[in-house]
Amino acid sequence: MRSGMVFDIKEFAVHDGPGIRTTVFLKACPLRCAWCHNPESFSPEPQMMTSAVGERLVGEEYTSEALATILNRQADILRMNDGGVTFSGGEPLMQADFLMELFDQLDDIHLLLDTSGHAPAETFRKVVSRVDLVFFDLKVMDPEGHKFHTGITNERILANLASMDAIGTPFVARVPLVPTVTDTPENFVAIANAVKDLATCQHVDLLPYNLAAGGKYAACGLEFKPTWDVDADVNKDITPFFDAGVTAYVR
Repeated sequence: MRSGMVFDIKEFAVHDGPGIRTTVFLKACPLRCAWCHNPESFSPEPQMMTSAVGERLVGEEYTSEALATILNRQADILRMNDGGVTFSGGEPLMQADFLMELFDQLDDIHLLLDTSGHAPAETFRKVVSRVDLVFFDLKVMDPEGHKFHTGITNERILANLASMDAIGTPFVARVPLVPTVTDTPENFVAIANAVKDLATCQHVDLLPYNLAAGGKYAACGLEFKPTWDVDADVNKDITPFFDAGVTAYVR
């Protein structure tokens, strides 16, 4: 039986997919987005967070059976509220084998995968094909810009995005509105062009990034290094999406 590393389980979540949901946050992520609001998710291992209120160990190991038991106990109330379970992170695809074993033990629950899309194509396909909905997090479409702001190129991400219709699972493209980085007209046009011909794309959500994220880095023993002007105004003009025939919302 496989085990997975979880850093939080949030019950009665209302912003992590349709209905009322339980969100499972899995540790480990290959990206280092400069604006990430979950730096405690970077490492695959448990770690101590230290703040003014004391120390807190972040990261708990669950067997697939133990986590399935917790989630199945909530299944009835989640279904009654048109909800389900969301797997977020970190990058949940880094624990793909654990997820697949967990899925096999879950009752009839709506499953949502919140992913950056950075994973081997076969890993991406096998997990995405098992869930009901995907939140596909897109950042910077330009490869060099993506590497500068996240630490890796986006070749694998864009290839997996292009495979969504072949897999057949519906998805929502989600974009954090980071001023001068992800919110530029050029980036909006590139995102719109990438999803406009994908029948499985339901719409695009443009999300505010967490201005208070920097405070968590010191608690993790990390340095917060913004790669953008934190005082710049956010561009919320979504005309490029409508011009491309793509439905987009500023959340």
